[in-house]
Amino acid sequence: MIKEFFFRTGKHYASKWTVLLIDLCIVSFSFILAYFIRFNLSFDFDVQRLWAQLPVVVVLFLAAFLISGSYKGVVRHTGIKDVYAIFNAVCLASIGAIAVVLINRYLDLVNGFTIPLSIIIINSLLTFIVLAASRYVFKIAYESLMKSGQLPSKNLIIYGAGESGIITYNTLTNHSKMGAKVIGFVDSNHKKVGKHINGVKVYDKSILTEEFIKFHRISEVIFSIQTIQPNQLRALVNEIVDLPVKVKIVPPVEDWINGELKVSQIKRVQIEDLLDRPPIEIRNSKIIKDFDDKVIMVTGGAGSIGSELARQICKYDYRSLIVIDQAESALYDLQQELKQAGFFNFVPIVSDIRDKNKMRVLFEQYKPDRIFHAAAYKHVPLMEQNPYEAVKINVAGTKTIVDLATEYDVEKFVFVSTDKAVNPTNIMGATKRIAEMYISCRQQEGKTKFITTRFGNVLGSNGSVIPLFRKQIEKGGPLTVTHKDITRYFMTIPEASQLVLEAGAMGKGGEIFIFDMGESVKIMDLAKNMIRLSGLHYPDDIDIKITGLRPGEKLYEELLANGENTLPTYHDKIMISKVREINYPKVRALIDELCISNLFFKDNVVQLMKNIVPEYISNNSDFCKLDKKNPVREVKTSSEIGHPQLNN
Repeated sequence: MIKEFFFRTGKHYASKWTVLLIDLCIVSFSFILAYFIRFNLSFDFDVQRLWAQLPVVVVLFLAAFLISGSYKGVVRHTGIKDVYAIFNAVCLASIGAIAVVLINRYLDLVNGFTIPLSIIIINSLLTFIVLAASRYVFKIAYESLMKSGQLPSKNLIIYGAGESGIITYNTLTNHSKMGAKVIGFVDSNHKKVGKHINGVKVYDKSILTEEFIKFHRISEVIFSIQTIQPNQLRALVNEIVDLPVKVKIVPPVEDWINGELKVSQIKRVQIEDLLDRPPIEIRNSKIIKDFDDKVIMVTGGAGSIGSELARQICKYDYRSLIVIDQAESALYDLQQELKQAGFFNFVPIVSDIRDKNKMRVLFEQYKPDRIFHAAAYKHVPLMEQNPYEAVKINVAGTKTIVDLATEYDVEKFVFVSTDKAVNPTNIMGATKRIAEMYISCRQQEGKTKFITTRFGNVLGSNGSVIPLFRKQIEKGGPLTVTHKDITRYFMTIPEASQLVLEAGAMGKGGEIFIFDMGESVKIMDLAKNMIRLSGLHYPDDIDIKITGLRPGEKLYEELLANGENTLPTYHDKIMISKVREINYPKVRALIDELCISNLFFKDNVVQLMKNIVPEYISNNSDFCKLDKKNPVREVKTSSEIGHPQLNN
């Protein structure tokens, strides 16, 4: 019956006036008890004087409660701040009582009215203790009754016994519906090990063994360390991913909702959280100046990079943003997202960059000052089967936008390239390299400053390996990896987009910007980590299948071609590639021929591409027959590759 009462009232918060009335009753009880304590639990005092003093004390506490707002807290969620409010109210009322006694002593407003100082002190202590204890008892009783009869609580370990860990503990324990029980904290600080926080013991990380996990039936380990670096987090996660627990992480403080952590924000550790390098920090002062009152055009604006470029650009003070893409649905989604975020100064246009007449109309109408060209076909296996489309979009489409940019005196043109353009082994990489070369040719003419950015794989982008692995895990596997030694460089979508913006701001024309992406990641290791982070085991729960290199696929990617070196910039993670000299008239003529040739004959087109890009040697492809000597590149391990982008 008591539980039923708590359940009914638990759906609604108790009235603050009810809490206030109960608090005043507690004050009255404590004041009477103070007299008994003062006079050795006897009636050896003037009872009439007590009844005369009691209303004054109650009025003083009423005023103190109203001022401090201590009665407004939700009793079943009482915390440190609520106890602090009670303490302030008691102190304020006690000071008021002393003031009343002193004023009456000197002014004699009420004949013979006084309250012994000892009674005031005893009453203050009793009132504070009883008010705080009553809230705590109610809170414990409520939680116990609500949890009784529920399914067994899930047991957790919080990794980190600092301030963030304590806040996480309070959030989890105050969330009654979650039914979570924190078994202990784990911390590497030996000064904390063995101590207790809120009655919960702090352990050394050495206790995280399979025996300990099974004995305490622990289902989750939650990392709650705000200052941890990605490489440190990866090392810690690697130590426990083989245990039968889910690994979760508390987001940074700046991501908490209104400064408070919510249970819904505690997410499972993602592979992105383990990126083995510190995030690249971009200085935005140059971008602010570069975008001021400019008309900006983004092609491929509904894609992974293009849409993030649009989101980033919207934060600056530009004149107008033109977003072009042929994908209607994706462009509509971006439009709605930006509108809901409060951005309205942009123009979404459904169009194809291959349509030169339409592009000319747009250039004539909007007269862009900055162009970010992200429109491209990027999937290697598909483009290996469709060289016609690859050339028409990646080369001819880029040529159209570049020619119009020169014709209409666009100030800056920033081209989004890829590491696959370096020593290409496939159609997609070769088309992107040809586009880079055409841009270099046009840099010699006109007023437009042409800038190129190269980077590796983007985490979470459309068609990237991580979303593919997630889908395969959801289906129960197996995960498909093309080669056990294949490696890739990775970066996040925001980093990629910020790099492009920063390159556009710092570029003087003719540069190819690359950046230090840290160590390359072995895809086999990435697949194993994703299986483990899903709470599963390789190969018992989910296996990994080696499928063989796809047509045109490399074992490793490079950011610098043969004969290229780098120059530093003001940003220590961003460098400029020193490209080798090319015969501009000859290359320009060959690219023009490529764009107007009969592209349906694959071999003719690919042969022409190989003439334009001599280092383009097909790998595991039908077009290997077109390489005169069909040389086989030496396969290097990741340790032998090192950091080609850093070699000067």
